[in-house]
Amino acid sequence: MSTTLAKKEQHGSGQKRWVLLDAAGMSLGRLAVRVANILRGRHRPIYTPHVDTGDFVIVINADKVRLTGAKDAKKEYMFYTGFIGNERYRSATEMKGRDSRFLVEHAVKGMLPKNRLADQMIRKLKVYGGAEHRNGAQMPVKL
Repeated sequence: MSTTLAKKEQHGSGQKRWVLLDAAGMSLGRLAVRVANILRGRHRPIYTPHVDTGDFVIVINADKVRLTGAKDAKKEYMFYTGFIGNERYRSATEMKGRDSRFLVEHAVKGMLPKNRLADQMIRKLKVYGGAEHRNGAQMPVKL
């Protein structure tokens, strides 16, 4: 018995579904794991690590995502300006106030592999702060 590996030709763009996830009240880490697995295609029996077999994911209500414990105040994101000594730190609360989509996108990107395939996968993620989204024409399946 041999293992079947998916090829790019077998799993084209016509077979990819659109999935809708509501992030309201969900923990950030658990949401990011679920989204990353769908983007990679780990929920499919044809999953192959070196082929993009995942689906498109739409995340709504990103501004209502929950951080457990004291992460709202203690979790920091570092940004580097390019000049010596100019690294800036911002708390999760501040980042949520600036752009609520950043927390979800950053968490999901950290759970994807660190290669060129991850760049393709992250492009299939659409995150919206509110309950409205622009991808109604794709008829997403709600999870």
